[in-house]
Amino acid sequence: MNLKNIPRVKTISKDDFIRLYFKPQKPVVIERCIEDWPAFTKWNLDYMKQVAGDKTVPLYDDRPVDYKDGFNEPHAKMKMKDYVDLLKSEPTKFRIFLWNILKEVPQLQQDFKFPDFGLRLMKGLPMLFFGGTNSHTFMHYDIDLANIFHFHFEGKKQVILFDQEQSKHLYKIPHSLIVREDIDFSNPDFKKWPALQKAKGWECELKHGETLYMPEGYWHYMRYITPGFSMSLRAIARRPKNLTKAIYNIIVMRNFDNLMRSLKGQKWIDWKNRQAVKNTK
Repeated sequence: MNLKNIPRVKTISKDDFIRLYFKPQKPVVIERCIEDWPAFTKWNLDYMKQVAGDKTVPLYDDRPVDYKDGFNEPHAKMKMKDYVDLLKSEPTKFRIFLWNILKEVPQLQQDFKFPDFGLRLMKGLPMLFFGGTNSHTFMHYDIDLANIFHFHFEGKKQVILFDQEQSKHLYKIPHSLIVREDIDFSNPDFKKWPALQKAKGWECELKHGETLYMPEGYWHYMRYITPGFSMSLRAIARRPKNLTKAIYNIIVMRNFDNLMRSLKGQKWIDWKNRQAVKNTK
């Protein structure tokens, strides 16, 4: 893979962000964007255990997709206090994915602001993501192809990004938002997955308090180097092509894939995995 370092800035004005990153659809890490948030000093794993310890949270690991799995169906559930203890005591594959903090722990709303980047952020959808040492997400892109601002708290996280132009090299699963799940993007086997050598992307390591902007529809892989968590705020896709694709994904693709799973079972999953190899250049 040909990975460039994601550009970094200390701070950035709204006009410069729109001109340099949003319009050309390029990622950027903003290092000192949230230092005025209460969350900057308050948010860590112990604080989350304190304010949300009795909440039951959905957990996901890195097991391959099974035809019986529903869309974004969790693999396990656990009390938040027990999950934080697990994160701090030993490596675990379990991650929290798409946890809506406005709904679950309203007091956390007081700890952050909606920054003005010149885009209208969706205020009902701030989501938290947690992971333990070496846990990771599969390479994927979001169903709505949104512009994403990813704010990281505690620990370190590795991020690898690709734009949609690189899909042809990534072993993308058809009728899906992911690539082949048996690819280790932190240490890819180029003999097994040779097309990855053609893929051109971006990488960075996020630390506490840093903000990553991911443009519309970007593929992203995230690996927790140490236990930690992040919050994402999103703005609707603005490019007509991406907005159209988002509508298609939500209304057509997701429902078609669920229907085929129910009709063909594991044969559908296996066919898609074979097609991912066949279609990749």
